[in-house]
Amino acid sequence: MAPSATETITIPSQTETPTVKLTSNSGPYKELAPIGYEKSAEEEGSHPAKYQNYLPHWGNELYPPLERYEHRDRGIDADTKYPDLLSEGVEVNDLTPTIGTEVTGVQISKLSNAGKDQLARLVAERKVIAFRDQDFADLPIPDALDYVRYFGRLHIHPTSGAPKGHPEVHLVHRGLGDKTAQAFFQTRTSSVAWHSDVSYENQPPGTTFLYILDVPEAGGDTLFANQVEAYNRLSPAFQERLHGLKAIHSGIEQVEASRSKGGAVRREPVTTEHPLVRTHPATGEKALYVNPQFTRSIVGYKQEESDMLLKFLYDHIAYGADFQARLKWQAKTVVVWDNRTTSHSALVDWKTGQRRHLARIAPQAEAPFETPFKA
Repeated sequence: MAPSATETITIPSQTETPTVKLTSNSGPYKELAPIGYEKSAEEEGSHPAKYQNYLPHWGNELYPPLERYEHRDRGIDADTKYPDLLSEGVEVNDLTPTIGTEVTGVQISKLSNAGKDQLARLVAERKVIAFRDQDFADLPIPDALDYVRYFGRLHIHPTSGAPKGHPEVHLVHRGLGDKTAQAFFQTRTSSVAWHSDVSYENQPPGTTFLYILDVPEAGGDTLFANQVEAYNRLSPAFQERLHGLKAIHSGIEQVEASRSKGGAVRREPVTTEHPLVRTHPATGEKALYVNPQFTRSIVGYKQEESDMLLKFLYDHIAYGADFQARLKWQAKTVVVWDNRTTSHSALVDWKTGQRRHLARIAPQAEAPFETPFKA
């Protein structure tokens, strides 16, 4: 529930990034799944990439550590009647009661600033929205970046490929000749890898944009889980126990995986402490904030204790099909989700020889913060 008019949410200042020792059994991480961060074989043949300007490049650029910045979520001041976003003729269809909505009949690239504020708020409420029939991918890349920059400082991924000259765009690309999935499934049974993007950053992304460039004939869907509803499903006693706990999120494994393959490392990795339960600044909702790809341990717990609690939370989120949505990609789709209150996973199930190509632009949000528990 959103805070009342008389209730104020105070966002505490961040502490310094902790120095931690990672254990050898810190679990799986995202680069074990064939999602498309590294260079992949490219066999153009008679089916070249539809958006050549979005093919990935890897440079030798190095960036300093990210500095903290003040962020105010655009959804805080939005008109929740959504007059500029959901005007007459716009069709809205919810995928499930708690998460996921499809919207047609509005071009988000043409929204006013008021409409963008309303977009941020509606995404915060519905967690993930698929805007169909969009022209976003056809914009010049600098224009797309300027548009998304309205929602926050743009994150530059430390290891992924990017369009040449535009490191703020994170590319997920599997070309026609890519055989990664075949090799992956020789030793694994599932490609599901639940995560919240780059949760190891001091200020991870919030309102995140992902748009399709080339889509397989079938498959390649994305799963989303509502971590607000996952929190709400817990008993009040269990919720209260989680409050005050912090977990260590690590980017070390992601960078080392890229480095071991001779891939890009644009920034040295960090580890960060975040609360297990974070509060959304616009809605006031509380959400679980752990994920098996980047969360490593609970601060102050012994390893066995930490592993036991984290496994329960990971399983709770992964098995919660009644607070998940499965989004099917279509040409000209832009998906916008709130990275603070959701987890997601790509599904690597399309036929070999078909291209899957997407671009993500991720504005950073506030540092995760927690408000007091209320029964």
